[in-house]
Amino acid sequence: MGAGGGRVKTIKTMEDFSEFVGLSRPTVSKYFNDPSSVRQKTRQIIEQAIATSGFRPNLFAVNLNRRRTNILGVIVPNSTDPFYMALTRRIETIADQAGFLAFVLSSDGKPEREEHAIETFKSLNVAGAIIAPLGVKSHQDKLLKLGETIPLISVDSPLDDKSPFVGTNNRQSFHLIVDYLCRSGKPPCYLRMPPVNSNALERLDAYTSSMQALGEEPHVVETISDPSWDFEKFGFDETLRTLGNGGFPTKTVLCANDRVAFGVLAAAYQAGLKVGRTEDCDLRVAGHDDQPLSRYTCPPLTTVAQNHNEIGRLAIELLLHKLGESTGSKMEFPDNERILLNAEIMLRTSA
Repeated sequence: MGAGGGRVKTIKTMEDFSEFVGLSRPTVSKYFNDPSSVRQKTRQIIEQAIATSGFRPNLFAVNLNRRRTNILGVIVPNSTDPFYMALTRRIETIADQAGFLAFVLSSDGKPEREEHAIETFKSLNVAGAIIAPLGVKSHQDKLLKLGETIPLISVDSPLDDKSPFVGTNNRQSFHLIVDYLCRSGKPPCYLRMPPVNSNALERLDAYTSSMQALGEEPHVVETISDPSWDFEKFGFDETLRTLGNGGFPTKTVLCANDRVAFGVLAAAYQAGLKVGRTEDCDLRVAGHDDQPLSRYTCPPLTTVAQNHNEIGRLAIELLLHKLGESTGSKMEFPDNERILLNAEIMLRTSA
């Protein structure tokens, strides 16, 4: 029976729904693509039929038939990392307000999963994508080719030195924390992060250049190379190993990110060391990122804050701008479409 009454048969496809509502397939498709594109009376008929039948179209099937879809792809290395969780939440909210569906996939730090995600986006015919790349050379080439067919924005870790990017100015943020640590106590040695993306090398270079600019000798802690995203375990294991081999080069340890610092704090506690900035402390520890848990560690972690909300906002607005969509923002994007945000130092009691 139609939308006017009677028993409703099972509706699985757009064709079934068109027959049920008594309207043409193109009219129904037009409504689901943009409800405001059909007359008000037609819209009311369709919405009543939706309420009666409970039908919802397969958005992916609908998009595959469009010349340009309303799906935006997002790839992050680790969906459980609080930084990426906050980043994608911001992206999803703004995308939804603009009438787009943000389809988020995690590469789980594995190149093969990143490649699978890229191929999935191709098959879904996404309108554009925001990606935090792993930096694997072969996949970088694939991403660059994808960027030739759709707008592509990289976040957190740049794809290369020319492609659109939104992230933190690591040079500025490391100079900020290194300068503070040198002025307030012993100059810091550096505990790197595992080499999982280009951030690992860029942050190491930023530490080294900041120390040299201040006339200090850089001290990089020797670590076992382990391309794992289990940063807390890495920091914990490397700290215990370093302490067992004579200790850190200085009493101040600057970690490449907060999650590595969490592991350092736990290992220091297990080793009976007191962490803090007072004279009776054995070690000062600082991080980078200002993860949500950083203020609740023991002691609270001194760090520099990445503005994940602003990175997410600017990334999705830049993508929508490249798609010709109006977001109401008065932001004027730079000609090279590369946005580096300055970080803010968060002084707490760990250093």
